[in-house]
Amino acid sequence: MQLRWNDLGTPRADRAAGKRVEIAGFPLTSLLARSADHFLMMAEPGCCQGCVPANPLAVVEVSADRPLKLGNGALRLRGTWCVSPDSEGWRYRLEGAEVTPGLTRRAAITASALFCLPVPAMAQAGDGAAVDIHSHAGNLIWLSFGRGQSVPVADPMRQGGMSAIALAVVADSPIIKLTDGRLRPSRDPRPGELYEFSQRSFPALHALAREQGLPIIKTAADLRAVRASRPSVIVSAEGADFLEGRIERLDEAFQRWALRHLQLTHYRPNELGDIQTEPSVHGGLTAFGADVIRRCNQMGIVVDVAHGTYELVKKAAAVTTKPLILSHTSLTEKPVAWTRRILPDHARAIAATGGVIGLWPVTAYFPNVVAYAEAFARTAELVGIDHVGLGTDQLGLVGASALPSYADLPQLTAALRTKFNEAETAKLLGGNYRRVFEASVA
Repeated sequence: MQLRWNDLGTPRADRAAGKRVEIAGFPLTSLLARSADHFLMMAEPGCCQGCVPANPLAVVEVSADRPLKLGNGALRLRGTWCVSPDSEGWRYRLEGAEVTPGLTRRAAITASALFCLPVPAMAQAGDGAAVDIHSHAGNLIWLSFGRGQSVPVADPMRQGGMSAIALAVVADSPIIKLTDGRLRPSRDPRPGELYEFSQRSFPALHALAREQGLPIIKTAADLRAVRASRPSVIVSAEGADFLEGRIERLDEAFQRWALRHLQLTHYRPNELGDIQTEPSVHGGLTAFGADVIRRCNQMGIVVDVAHGTYELVKKAAAVTTKPLILSHTSLTEKPVAWTRRILPDHARAIAATGGVIGLWPVTAYFPNVVAYAEAFARTAELVGIDHVGLGTDQLGLVGASALPSYADLPQLTAALRTKFNEAETAKLLGGNYRRVFEASVA
């Protein structure tokens, strides 16, 4: 039985459940690997509003018993058609897929009712490029409190082609609370409380990594060696509150817990400086915050100024000898009280250090991957292609995500490839962060 893309969402496609079918389309993998045994397929890669993860009728999830050679263009596949009408994922799957030879471009175009732009030949890219520079994947926030169970991290990373994630403990978790729609400090921490919490949260991160077979990255060479087939973790902290004003605890976290990425502040104005979502009390970066940046530069820890005020960022830029990261935010042109978004000058201050701005997939701003890719384009136009990266804040967002799973990364890759070439896309999805990591970590 042959299916066309305009059959999807109709009774004809649903009645095909359990049958052997053929369908022609374009495979999508992260940075388009040469072969894969699990990938997504669409009528045309990421050029229109119908080709987004929010539309489960526009995508077919493909699995094969062995890796299939994907090539540069369309494929005709044969396999068993599966329908999941109540699933939160894709509605349609093709299992046991095999390539049917002899597909012409004319036949591929005829097979689809969704084509709206010419499809360029998609260049191949090497494995191991994608890095998420800010994540709480695996249910780490709750695991740090000893609650709940872990959720899969490694498998979605392999499926989507994500080679490494900066997995962050949340240093001020015990005292922040959702109030009036935003996270705020609910009280002052007790002396020693946040340090003691770090002695539970860092072990929880390491336990999650061991459980899921995710090696810990400690050196620049480790990051260069990672591949999507064996994804890895960079130990990160969102907020340096656990230091409690004692810089020697930074050395301890580096040695004992392999901390390699430190965000100075989170949702509490702390000993290091001010935050975007509360009134300023320090005038930006404190003297202790400057000392922490200098020590991070010396030791080999990436410095992340996410959540910090513009004044903090400007002072941090004046202190650091290494590029800065702002791991999860997005641009705005309109100043708004307590926003986590940043104005153009804020972004330029990061870029001026050689650093990277990680964009987050908040659906309130970017309802799908097409809109999310457009945010990459706007930010790159402002600060340059070398200064933009991927910061999903997975399982840390208050609202929904346009990229809810690492398995969805091929969708973003395809959307980015409508705006950027292969080398540029590789920079955005990890290459830029790798550069900063190598500059910062021995």
